[in-house]
Amino acid sequence: MSFVVSGLKSKMYPGPVLTVLLCIFSRISIHSAVSSTSRKCDDSLATPLGYSLFSGSSVLSTGYGAGYAKLNRRGGSGGWSPMDTDRYQWLQVDLGSRKQVTAVATQGRYSSSDWTRQYRLLYSDTGRNWRPYLQDGNIWTFAGNSNSESVVRHDLQHAILARFVRFLPLDWSEEGRIGLRVEVYGCSFWADTISFDGQSVISYRFKQKKMKILKDVISLKFKTTAGGGILLHGEGQQGDYISLELHRAKLQLMINLGSNQYGSIQGHTEVTSGSLLDDDHWHSVVIERYRRNVNFTLDHHTQHFRTNGEFDHLDLDYEISFGGMPVSSKPSSGGKENFVGCMEDITYNGDNITNLVKRKKVDTSSFRNLTFSCSESQSFPVFFNSSSFLRLPGQSDSDMLSVSLAFRTWNPSGLLVYTALGEGVVEVGLTDGKVTVYISVAQRKNTRIDIASGSGLNDGQWHTVHMMAFEHHAMLTIDGNEASTVRTSIPIQIRTGGTYYFGGYFLRTSTPPSRRSFQGCMQLIHVDDQLADLRAVEQGIMGTFENVSLDMCAIIDRCVPNHCEHGGHCSQTGDTFSCSCNGTGYTGATCHTSVYEQSCEEYKHLGKTSGTYWVDPDGSGPIAPSKVNCNMTEDKVWTTVRNNLSPQTSISRSDQEGKAVLLLNYNMTAEQVSAITDSAEYCEQHVAYACRMSRLLNSPDGAPFTWWVGRANQVHSYWGGSGPGIQKCACGIERNCSDPKHYCNCDADQRQWREDSGLLVYKDHLPVSQVVVGDTSRSGSEAKLTVGPLRCQGDRNYWNAASFNTPASYMHFPTFQGETSADISFYFKTSSTYGVFLENLGNSDFIRIELKGSSVISFSFDVGNGPVELSVRSPAALNDDQWHRVVAERNVKEAALQLDGQHRDVRSAPTQGHTRLELYSQLYVGASGGQRGFLGCIRALKMNGVTLDLEERAKVTPGVNPGCQGHCTSYGMHCRNGGKCLEKYNGYSCDCTLTAYDGPFCTEDVGGYFETGTLVRYDFLPEAQFPVAREMKSLSGNLPTEANLTHEELVFSFSTSNTPSILVYISSRTQDYLAVVLRHNGTLQIRYSLGGLKEAFVIDLDQRNMANGQPHHVNLSRELRNIRLQLDHYPAVSYTLPESSDAQFNLVKTIFLGKVFETGQIDPILIERYNTPGFVGCLSRVQFNNIAPLKAALRSGTIVAPVTTQGILVQSNCGASPLTISPMASANDPWHLDSAGALFPFNEERVSRDGVDRNSAIIGGIIAVVIFSILCTLVFLIRHMFRHKGSYHTNEAKGAESADCADAAIIVNDPAFTETIDENKKEWFI
Repeated sequence: MSFVVSGLKSKMYPGPVLTVLLCIFSRISIHSAVSSTSRKCDDSLATPLGYSLFSGSSVLSTGYGAGYAKLNRRGGSGGWSPMDTDRYQWLQVDLGSRKQVTAVATQGRYSSSDWTRQYRLLYSDTGRNWRPYLQDGNIWTFAGNSNSESVVRHDLQHAILARFVRFLPLDWSEEGRIGLRVEVYGCSFWADTISFDGQSVISYRFKQKKMKILKDVISLKFKTTAGGGILLHGEGQQGDYISLELHRAKLQLMINLGSNQYGSIQGHTEVTSGSLLDDDHWHSVVIERYRRNVNFTLDHHTQHFRTNGEFDHLDLDYEISFGGMPVSSKPSSGGKENFVGCMEDITYNGDNITNLVKRKKVDTSSFRNLTFSCSESQSFPVFFNSSSFLRLPGQSDSDMLSVSLAFRTWNPSGLLVYTALGEGVVEVGLTDGKVTVYISVAQRKNTRIDIASGSGLNDGQWHTVHMMAFEHHAMLTIDGNEASTVRTSIPIQIRTGGTYYFGGYFLRTSTPPSRRSFQGCMQLIHVDDQLADLRAVEQGIMGTFENVSLDMCAIIDRCVPNHCEHGGHCSQTGDTFSCSCNGTGYTGATCHTSVYEQSCEEYKHLGKTSGTYWVDPDGSGPIAPSKVNCNMTEDKVWTTVRNNLSPQTSISRSDQEGKAVLLLNYNMTAEQVSAITDSAEYCEQHVAYACRMSRLLNSPDGAPFTWWVGRANQVHSYWGGSGPGIQKCACGIERNCSDPKHYCNCDADQRQWREDSGLLVYKDHLPVSQVVVGDTSRSGSEAKLTVGPLRCQGDRNYWNAASFNTPASYMHFPTFQGETSADISFYFKTSSTYGVFLENLGNSDFIRIELKGSSVISFSFDVGNGPVELSVRSPAALNDDQWHRVVAERNVKEAALQLDGQHRDVRSAPTQGHTRLELYSQLYVGASGGQRGFLGCIRALKMNGVTLDLEERAKVTPGVNPGCQGHCTSYGMHCRNGGKCLEKYNGYSCDCTLTAYDGPFCTEDVGGYFETGTLVRYDFLPEAQFPVAREMKSLSGNLPTEANLTHEELVFSFSTSNTPSILVYISSRTQDYLAVVLRHNGTLQIRYSLGGLKEAFVIDLDQRNMANGQPHHVNLSRELRNIRLQLDHYPAVSYTLPESSDAQFNLVKTIFLGKVFETGQIDPILIERYNTPGFVGCLSRVQFNNIAPLKAALRSGTIVAPVTTQGILVQSNCGASPLTISPMASANDPWHLDSAGALFPFNEERVSRDGVDRNSAIIGGIIAVVIFSILCTLVFLIRHMFRHKGSYHTNEAKGAESADCADAAIIVNDPAFTETIDENKKEWFI
C-alpha cells in the first residue's frame, strides 16, 4: 500500500489505533453472525457431483479415471492416477456453478502405494485464466498425504469463489505414483452481475437533492483486464467528493469531507491499495466510514485511516454513480476513463444496487446493452519461472522476422525471445528495465547490432513489444507507441531459422543469449504476425514447453501490502522483496528497528554528552523520530523541545471579537510531543504575561480574558505557578499579588507594567499550542507574552524493573500482537544459570526467550513452519549479576537475536510458508507452562516499542517485587575521576563530592579564572581536641583535619600567559610545605620542604615554556621519598628526596591557589620572586588527595567547606580539553583572549524565576561571615598556644594587634604585599 495521508504506520502491539467501527456497521456484522450461526458454509461440494464433472490431465487406465477421485470412495481402482508422474498433471473438479469454497481435503488412492504428498490449488470461474490460491503473500503449497487411507483437510485462510477447482500434485509417494481422492467444502453462492463497456454508468439518485452523510458502508466486487477506470463517484457543490478508481491496476480511494474557503484546511485524502488488479479475477471492496474514520478493505486486507481536515459529514448532491462519471458531473473532475469489466454485489448504505438495476429502479439509460453476465476473456497468459521456456514454430528461411508479445515482470533483466537466423541470432530481452535487441551476424566477425527502448518496464504492468526485421532494417516498438519506434540498419539480409524460444533458452550454443531466463508473464504472443495458439500448445499439438504454467499469470506483488515499515522503499524481483531504509531513521530487513535511542536518558547511559539528538520514544512504533536538545549537566537529564514564539512577543492584532490568537509551532508533530511527555517523569513549561491595563484571568470571579490550549486541543484557564481547575496565577497561590483583591497581578488592571509568570507542570496538558489573549483592544492596553520551551525530565520506561524472587514467580500481560513484525528488547541481571524470560503460546505457534546455561541466550518461535531457534553465546558468563541487553526481532524476511549490542544471530525466513505469528495465550514474563522460571531482575521490557509496566504489575504479583537494586554493579564504571556510584530506586547517580569534577558522571571540569590578586584559601581543621575545631566539624560534617602525610597526590590544570606566579601552595603548622610555581621564563618549578634539609628540594622543568596560553595538566604524587611527576601527555618522570629529608608532611594546614597570604615562617624565595602580582589565568581540576579546594570555592552555596575567596574568581572551563562538554562560548568565557570583556558569564538557566537563588545568596553570605569569624578566632587561639610552646614562628609585625585578625595583620604590615594592596585595594574590600 502507499499512503498520501501522513503518519500511517502499522503498530503491532496494542496501543492508540483507530477504533474498529463494529458498532457503526452493525448491519453487516449482525448479518454475518446470523448467517454463520444459521448455516455453516461447510457442505461437501465434490461428492454429490457426477463422474463427468471430474477431469484430469491424463488417466493411467480406465479404472483410474478422474471421476473415481471422490473422498472415501472405492470405485474403479480407488481413485485417480495420471499416465505420467510429473509436475504437469492436474485433477479438476467442476462444481457446476460458482461456489464459496472454504476447505479442501485429500486422500491417496484406495489400498495402494499411490498418494500425493504436496499439491497446489488453482481455481477459476470459466475453466480458463486460472488463479493460484495465495496465503501469506505466496503461492501456497498444501501438505498432502503420507499413506493411502488417511484424510488430510485444510481450512482455507480466506474463502474463495470459484466454479472450477484444480489440484496440482508437486510431490508424491516414493513407493508408487500420483494418487488422489479429493473433497471440496463450502456452500452455494449467488450474485447479480453487471457488465460495463466503458460507456455504461449506473446513476443512483438520492431521495433528497442534497445528502449530508455521517456514515457510509459501500461494497462491491469487480473484475477487469483494464488498468484504469472509475468504479464509483459522488460529489457535492461544496467541494466534497468520494471516488474509487483504478489507476495502473491499483485501487485509489479519494475522499474530501470539505476544505475551508481560505485553503488553510485541505480535506483531500487519498489512499492506495492492491496491485495487479487487471488480472480478470474477482476482487472484493468494502468502504466503511464513520465521520473521519475509514476502513478500506480490499480482498481481506484492511487499511484504517482518518481523513484530512476537520469536517465529519460527506455532502453529496443528487446522486452517486457506479462504473464511471455521469454526464452531469462537474468538469473539474477531469476526463477520466470509465470502468470496463464486470461488477457484482454492489451495495450502498444498505441498498442492493445490482438488484435495483435488475428491477429497473435506477437510471441505466447510458447502457447500450444491459447484460447480467460477464463475458469470458480471450487472453491466454503464460507464467515463466527461472527454469521455464516455451518453444514455438515460425516461418523458416523468410526475409522478414516479426515477433510481438505482452509481458509483465518485476525483474529488471530477463530473456523475452531468442531465435537463430540462417546466419546469426536475434535476442530480445530486458536489461535494467528497458527492452534491448541484439542481432549478431555469424559470418562477419565483431558484427553486432544493439537496439534499446523504454525504461522502468519492470513495474509489474503489462507492456507490449514488437520487433521487426526485414531487408536491411530493424525496428523496435514499445507499448504501441509508433512515434517512439527505434529504427536501425543491419548489414545483412535477414533469413529466419523457424524456431522461437520465449522466456528461456538453455541449450548449449556458440552464441548463447546474455540472459538465460525470464520471470513473469506473457500473453498475446505473435510470430510472423500470427497469434500463437497456446491452447494447442497445452494440448501438445504444436510447440513444446518446460516448467511453464499455461493459462495462468501467477505473478505476485510482494510489495503490496508493503512490509517495509516507516516509509521504507520496497523493491522486488520474482522471488523476493527488499527494503531500502535510507532516510527513514529505521533499519533492519523491513525497516522495523529505530536507529535512535528512545530518550535522552538512554543517550546519557551510553556515555553521550549534552547536545542535540534524535529520539524515538516509541521505538519501532508508528511515531517518527524527533530532534530534541538533551541537557546532561545535572543528575537528572532534561529534554528540551523549543517553539517558534519569541520571548516578550507583543500582542497587537486581534480579531473582530477582540481576541488575539497566537499559534505555537514546535519542531515536531503533536503525536511526537505526546510521546515525549508520556515517557517522562516530569515536564514543565514557563509562561509569562507582562501587562499594562491588560487583564489576564479576570480573577476572582470573572470569565478569563486569556486562556491557553494544550494537548488534545483542550482549553485551560489556569496560569503558570498554579494548577488545573484553579483560576489563579502564582501570586494568587502565594498570596503576594500586587492587589490582594485579585489572584493575578495583571487582573488589577493597573497602568504600571506588571507580570504574571510561572511554570506549567501538569504534563498531561502540555505543551502549550495556542494562547488566546482577550484584553488588549482597549485604549492604553498592552501585553507581552512569553512561552518557554517544553522541558521534560527523566524516563519512566528506562528504569521500569521487576525482581523475580522464586523460580515459580511470573507476571502475565495481554497476548502479544506481532503477526508479521515483532521486536522485543529488555535488560536483565541474574546470578542463575537457567530461566525463561518470557513466553507466549498459540495452537502450534509460540514465541520464547530464555537463558540456557550461563552464557547462552535463546530465541525460539514457530509460525506454522516448524520450530526455529536462534542462540547467541557470550564469551563471558551472563550470570554475573551485571545488566545485559537482549534484542530479538522477527519479520517476514528474517529473525534476529542480539546480545549486548555485539553478539548477533540472524536466520532468513523461508521463501514459501507461513509468515503470521498467531498467539492466543497471555504473555508470561517469568516461569510458565512448566518451564524453569527466571531468578533475577528484568527492566525496560519493550515489545514493538511499547514498554510493559513491570513495576505496577509486580505490586500485585506474589513472588515479584517492583524495582531492582544493584545498578552500580553494571553502571558504576560511568562514574569517572573518583566519583562514587550511589544506588537509587530507579537507577543510580554519581557522587562527585570528593572529586574536582562535576556533572552526572563526574567528568565536567570545574575551573575558575583568576584576576590579578585573586586567591583561594582552603583550611584544614585543627586536631579535634580543640573545642572550636570540634564545633566547626560538627557543623560542617566530614571535613578534613590537619594530618601528617606520608603520601599525597596533587592534580590540577592551568592556563596562563603571565609570569611569575604561585600556582599551588600547601602550608603546614611546621616549616613543611609544597609549592608549584611558574618562574619568570615560564618554566615550572616544584618545591618540596619536609624538614631535614637546609633548603627546599627543587625540581626545575626547564624544557618548555608553560606560560604560553595553552592548557597544561600537572599530576604530582609522592610516596615517602619517591616523587612522580607527569606533565600533560608526556611520560611520567620519577624523583627521589635525599635520605636526609623527612618522609612525612607534618600537620598540613592550608591550600593556597593563585597567591599566598600566610602566617608563620614562609620560604622568602616564594614571596620575593613569585607571589607578586599573583596568578592571572585559569585553574581547573584542582584536587589534593580527596580535597577539591577550587570546586569548594566555586560551589560555596552547595558545598560546606572551610574555604575563602578573595578577589574576582569567575567560573570557566579554562579552555582545557574537556572530557564531556564543549568549552564555554568565547563571548562569555574570559579565558578566551578575544572575549568582549565578559567578566561574569551569565547562565540564564541557573537563575531561579521565583527568587529562591537570591534568598540562598543571603543565607550563604551570613554563613560565610560566621565561618570567617570562627576561623579568625581559631587562628588567634592557635597562635597564642604555639607561642608558649616555641614551635611556631610568626611573621607578624608590630601593630598587628590592632588588626581584626591575623590575615588582616599580614595584609597591613607585610611589605611583600604592599604592591598587591595598592593595586587591588578595591578588590580586597568589596
